[in-house]
Amino acid sequence: MVHQSLFLWGIISGLLVGCQVTSPSASGNNLKIGTLFPITGDLSQYGTPMQDTADLLVKTVNACDGVVGEPVTLVSADSQTDPAQAAQAMTKLVEADQVVGVVGAASSASSSAAVPIAVRNQVVQISPASTSPVFTERAEKDEFKGFWARTAPPDTFQSQALAQLAQQKGFKSVAIFAINNDYGNGLVQAFVPAFKAVGGTVVNEASPTFYDPNTSTFDSEVNQVFKTEPDAVLLVTYPETGSLILKSAQELGFLSGKTQIMATDGIKDANLAELVGKDAQGKFIATGMLGTAPSAGGPALEAFQKKYQDAFNREPSVFDPNTWDAVALLVLAAEAAQETTGPAIQDQLSEIANAPGEEVTDVCEALSLLRAGKSINYQGASGTVDLNQQGDVIGSYDIWTIDDQGKLQVNDTIEIAGDTEPATAESQE
Repeated sequence: MVHQSLFLWGIISGLLVGCQVTSPSASGNNLKIGTLFPITGDLSQYGTPMQDTADLLVKTVNACDGVVGEPVTLVSADSQTDPAQAAQAMTKLVEADQVVGVVGAASSASSSAAVPIAVRNQVVQISPASTSPVFTERAEKDEFKGFWARTAPPDTFQSQALAQLAQQKGFKSVAIFAINNDYGNGLVQAFVPAFKAVGGTVVNEASPTFYDPNTSTFDSEVNQVFKTEPDAVLLVTYPETGSLILKSAQELGFLSGKTQIMATDGIKDANLAELVGKDAQGKFIATGMLGTAPSAGGPALEAFQKKYQDAFNREPSVFDPNTWDAVALLVLAAEAAQETTGPAIQDQLSEIANAPGEEVTDVCEALSLLRAGKSINYQGASGTVDLNQQGDVIGSYDIWTIDDQGKLQVNDTIEIAGDTEPATAESQE
């Protein structure tokens, strides 16, 4: 069990990326939100861009008069891609910094460790990237009391996309190689029945190969997974450890045969090919691998991409649109409530995210409509962000690959239907 009490400042000071106070003139009535991103650790490739996205949203909002007439304050903390550290950082954010909403974490294990602290303190936590089906199950048991949501769809949807991808590619047999945490376990548990339902066989179903997140050498595990020569290996991992696994598979000669690599959103990174490296012939090892990841195809995507490019002179990363929307939901719910408290935000979250209401993509326009007393249906960069009773959004998945030049390319999209009935006020109580 993760220790959740308030830790001494000396213990947790190293966790913080640093307080980023967007406006020093903010009064006690201003909206104060936190971020809990992996600035260090296995998901650090995503953490800094996600933090930049949150900063950009808050700066955008403050430039159009803030929330409830006050600038928004943003405080950041580092989850370190570690559940224990995430719990400590969340404790600091909610008990010491007294934020009323938190965007994060990225990994499902980190979010799972942090969310009880948020719920206990009546702080709304919205994750842009934690996709484990466990959160849906816990929400159905009312563990979160409506204080949890996410702008990335659950892996019950991604598992179906993976199964469809395997079927499309003619893969009859798949072996599983996954990180042993909430993300890996949840996705594997969902993928096995989904793949079997389309006629596939998981060759190591009885004993899937899981690896400890702290592992740094993988030769024995790679041998175990590839020795049966399946049509594909499903790799559920993150960039740092995933690159080591792929290098090991190449060095052991397993990537030159019939076995294809399938992967998930956890390893989708624009620099993946460079991270994995090249073989002796100068070819990128990752070339040809296939994967799925939640689509960023919302109505506000194009405008978000331009704003991000203008601000940082680079393309957004995979979970940046989801991060933009997560922060936007907190901001808009607070404005709709005309109150900067966690319970007030929780009460308005589905109201601003779901129909009915005027569809609006621009966050400043949405704030103006709310100030005029109108209801809105926010349409995001990552999707329409309609929330169901469990705080989940519908699933749309990009099919991605690595080309001969080491570039990550999106070739297709798979739509997965999900229950998007909005949460009612009664269900949130």
